[in-house]
Amino acid sequence: MPVMKGLLAPQNTFLDTIANHFDGTHCNFLLGNTQGSCGYPIVYCSDGFCELTGFVRTEVMQKTCTCRFLHGAETSENVIQQVDKALEGQQEYQGEVCFYRKNGNPFWCLLDIVPIKNEKGEVVLFLLSFKDVSESHGKKYRCTQRDGEAWLRKSGQSHFFQSRERGRTILHHLNRLFTKRNKKKLPNSVFQKPSLPEYKVAAVKRSRFILLHYSMFKALWDWLILLATFYVAVTVPYNVCFVSHDEDRDHRPLVSRSTIGSDIAVEMLFILDILLNFRTTFVSQSGQVVYDTRSICLHYCTTWFFVDLIAALPFDLLYAFNITVTSLVHLLKTVRLLRLLRLLQKLDRYSQYSAVVLTLLMSVFALLAHWMACVWYIIGRKEIESGDPVTWDIGWLQELGKRLETPYINSTVGGPSLPSAYIASLYFTLSSLTSVGFGNVCANTDAEKIFSICIMLMGALMHAVVFGNVTAIIQRMYSRRSLYHTRMKDLKDFIRVHRLPQQLKQRMLEYFQATWSVNNGINTNELLHDFPDELRADITMHLNKDILQLPVFERASRGCLRSLSLHIKTSFCAPGEYLIRQGDALQANYFVCSGSLEVLKDGMVLAILGKGDLIGADLPEHDKVIKTNADVKALTYCDLQYISVRALREVLGLYPEYCSRFSLDIHHNLTYNLREGIFHLFSPQFMDHKLPYIIQGADVKHTDHVKYSQHQRLPLLQSMGSPVHQPCLSTLLGEELRHICALQLCRSPAQGSRGCSPSPQPFFSEEFSPSPLPSLTSDLDLNHRPAKLMPSGSCISPLNLSPR
Repeated sequence: MPVMKGLLAPQNTFLDTIANHFDGTHCNFLLGNTQGSCGYPIVYCSDGFCELTGFVRTEVMQKTCTCRFLHGAETSENVIQQVDKALEGQQEYQGEVCFYRKNGNPFWCLLDIVPIKNEKGEVVLFLLSFKDVSESHGKKYRCTQRDGEAWLRKSGQSHFFQSRERGRTILHHLNRLFTKRNKKKLPNSVFQKPSLPEYKVAAVKRSRFILLHYSMFKALWDWLILLATFYVAVTVPYNVCFVSHDEDRDHRPLVSRSTIGSDIAVEMLFILDILLNFRTTFVSQSGQVVYDTRSICLHYCTTWFFVDLIAALPFDLLYAFNITVTSLVHLLKTVRLLRLLRLLQKLDRYSQYSAVVLTLLMSVFALLAHWMACVWYIIGRKEIESGDPVTWDIGWLQELGKRLETPYINSTVGGPSLPSAYIASLYFTLSSLTSVGFGNVCANTDAEKIFSICIMLMGALMHAVVFGNVTAIIQRMYSRRSLYHTRMKDLKDFIRVHRLPQQLKQRMLEYFQATWSVNNGINTNELLHDFPDELRADITMHLNKDILQLPVFERASRGCLRSLSLHIKTSFCAPGEYLIRQGDALQANYFVCSGSLEVLKDGMVLAILGKGDLIGADLPEHDKVIKTNADVKALTYCDLQYISVRALREVLGLYPEYCSRFSLDIHHNLTYNLREGIFHLFSPQFMDHKLPYIIQGADVKHTDHVKYSQHQRLPLLQSMGSPVHQPCLSTLLGEELRHICALQLCRSPAQGSRGCSPSPQPFFSEEFSPSPLPSLTSDLDLNHRPAKLMPSGSCISPLNLSPR
């Protein structure tokens, strides 16, 4: 039985797990990378930390985990050394620290440092938790001072009062001690070792007794329940209308019915199905497969539990124990027909199979005829049992008995057999539903004629709907699903024709199913194509309001925002898929709507991107191609919005007054700048390669082979661990920094520094330096442009002038 499997790809749910850990306590935390020899760069910053400290995310990213940008005059040097020691030793740490916000106000913070390991047991991340304890720390100081003053005032009183005050002081100190212990238990309960998350692809955790809704056993079980439902739909009306009246007329025991065994077996199947539904996974509205037992029970209890419970009531056990029942109990058995509602719910699963759909429709038609036949027999029996001399001898059941030479002598003696009566009833209802009947079994009494009219009207409707418009019904009811299966079939044919490997096939099918669950196959551009431009712009602004509310677009005019919204498109990325590859041409800037991604370079995590992050690059001048400097890989299912670089240039060209502001603000809004030539402070290239040295003494001569001076060489740059040294490198080194950057491995043309930036991109090359568009070059201060430099002959290798 075909079912929707849901989103089954393994995901790295590290960020979601961390958020669940902090739920209900505090959400102020940082994630730092343990790899690299120069500090521990911050790769993720929570919104709570930004609210606590006043820094924006772009100012915090890529700074060190030592948090020296939060240090101030009252920050203890002993605590700073302990934090550095804990980071170097990859150990846990907890203590109270005096930090400073961006505006300079101090606050006391409970700092927790916890190392995070991967599936190999290696420490790859540091989790730093910050909790504001300024209020409790201030109360502690004030209470201590107030206790001392009170003790001095009470020193002259009697011994009794002194003892009482001493006892109060002891109780106060004990209360404060227990309060402090409780505060320490809070982060300990959050960061217990067994519950620490690991930075890895999360394996699906489910109990062995959880049944997968798409498993083969569940499919076979559903077919068995389907057959049992049809059995109930056929036998329950027949037993209520035919068997019960026949048993009452002949005064036979109730246990004589031949279907009691099968009826009890079906009831046991329904009860067992209820138990299995409490242990069967389901697909949530977001497309995720739910394995949690509690969630499964709540979902089943709020959907089909009561219907299944009523339909599974074991009425047939009354017959098995020979308990006398009334005719009302027979009517109560009709509640089992509620199981048909489950069948109607699952009909859409068969919509892709035309033969199955037609078979089910014909079965429904035959089932309706069977029900009408049972009602037709009840009407004939009531005419016989009424004893009315006017209608007793002309009823259809009496006429049938006369033709079969088994007429009714009275209301309980004589009459046709049950098989003959049922066949005649079914013959009449089918002939009435499909045509106007043939007259050999006809309605004579008023009740029979009224029922015949109802059957004819119902037959006309069923004939027109089922037999005349089967194709139209399928196209109208299952048009979207038909489109889904059409595209799925085309995709499978493409895979088969081109003989794609299994890995590519699985990735294509997974991406198609995941994107379909997000947009349901609706192409927004095609849907809005026929709408007026004004209305389409308003719709796209509403759809893309998240990305348009970024600070970089705050000063844009409404017309500029409307033009940008028309070029914004949506994208989707599955776990493990690469959104951007290092060295590729950057085509667009991306905004993360949901999910999480990681920025990788040479196997090292440079940044972790979450909801609300912007990733891409600033726009170079003269329409240069932007080459990316890192990979971007999805950790979970990600919904993205993006605007292409070409479209962004076109829109900014229409609004030159905003273009200059955009060029300046984009550096402060990019969570990570992917443009090649921008050297991040903690990138592998910056950390792993040794920095060049200044040669002191004699000049270096140009020869065919590179020779190094034997003079003593001093390191050019000091330790980059402290962010205090970062913004003033160009000031301290001046022109020497530009010359040395030009000498570094001779991999690129001369590099220059244009000052500092609070964003995570402090160093730029001249070729790829951030600059506004051509129309705005006149606004720049050309005096700060570095002079063109010629590389020195002391480089390790000659200049590489080939295009990259």
